[in-house]
Amino acid sequence: MKPNELIEKISGGELDSQLELLYGSSPADLESQRSRYIAAVREFMRIYPERDDVHIFSASGRTEIGGNHTDHQHGCVLAAAVNLDVIAVVSFHRDGVIRLKSSGHKQNHVDLSDLNAKPWEKGTSNAMIRGIAAKFAEMGVKMDGFDAYTTSDVLGGSGLSSSAAFEVLVGTVIDKHYNEGRAGAVEIAKIGQFAENVYFGKGSGLMDQMVSSVGGFVFIDFHDTENPVIHRHSFDFGRAGYSLCITDTKGSHSDLTEDYVAVPTEMKSVAQQFGKEFLRDVSEEEFYSALPKLREKCSDRAILRAAHFFGENRRAAQEAEALSAGDIDRFLEIVRCSGDSSASLLQNLYSVRKPTNQEIPLAIMMSKRILGGRGAVRVHGGGFAGTIQAFVPTDTAEEYSREMNRIFGEDSCHILRIRPVGGIEIV
Repeated sequence: MKPNELIEKISGGELDSQLELLYGSSPADLESQRSRYIAAVREFMRIYPERDDVHIFSASGRTEIGGNHTDHQHGCVLAAAVNLDVIAVVSFHRDGVIRLKSSGHKQNHVDLSDLNAKPWEKGTSNAMIRGIAAKFAEMGVKMDGFDAYTTSDVLGGSGLSSSAAFEVLVGTVIDKHYNEGRAGAVEIAKIGQFAENVYFGKGSGLMDQMVSSVGGFVFIDFHDTENPVIHRHSFDFGRAGYSLCITDTKGSHSDLTEDYVAVPTEMKSVAQQFGKEFLRDVSEEEFYSALPKLREKCSDRAILRAAHFFGENRRAAQEAEALSAGDIDRFLEIVRCSGDSSASLLQNLYSVRKPTNQEIPLAIMMSKRILGGRGAVRVHGGGFAGTIQAFVPTDTAEEYSREMNRIFGEDSCHILRIRPVGGIEIV
């Protein structure tokens, strides 16, 4: 479709049904997204004025609902796609190159005739794009190239996985246009993980990409990481009288690599005492029976973190069961237990190397004060700095958001909705 024709369709409301699916039906949200999409198309036209046939794609951020630090031990997680996303205006061509300009960043340029990993690209978007294209090429998919402009409202550093959304977006563009959609959501997630691990140089798990790609509520069992068991669930928090809120406490993620790495390292150190690589393959009963001997080989913190894994792995499944049964009270009770375990056993609410920086405990304390025993609150994502997650009664959501914004700054708190679809071509 020609860019100006697409702008007319958007402004005339012809894409409203697709936009409602992704962002909700409130007039304010729809108007905001129409303006956002029109601005993206116009920016594409400015950058690539010679292109006269465009498409729009979208991939979402995600929120971890249950399973805090379980995926890297081949455990279970419950997560959900959210209504914050990255969108791409795309035009396909035969230049043999992918040019991708993200808002606020330099243009990426990937020559499709050379898809080998480049050491100097590690840690860049170029590496992600090249890695995704390389995997599709390995699968026998022939790509001619495309130009794209992307813009994202997935909060960077918030635990909502902006990088996974970007990977799924690029994978969806290639799969839909050059592969007739044959790879599908699960394979696109695996391709994104491959690109992040091998080309980008970050040893991430598969949860983020899987949720962004599949969409909706997703329970994932990673016991067999090559063939994870995936169950989709549906639950409407709004109808149950609750809002999902994420608050960015504005804590710095710099110099926290050691804290993040220590969690899987310490959990694996316990698993190794049983001749296993991951805790998922260790018997919980044997673990507790072996505590005296474990203390001779492992730190107490490693043992506590292993205990967190065993409990949290069960809780992820219990949360999914509660949602399937429509039992919101049971679900919230389990979320509270999860939050307590992350605080006391996993110990990822702040860095022990920065003990005076305790934004997450402060946010949780204030959340509990506002909620007054209702709802639930817990650390969100990797922890140590960043975000908290709260399930807030809808009649308190605006008050809760105002108070969080008062303490942590404007636009710190975001009231989210669950997005029912994953990576998608909109038009």
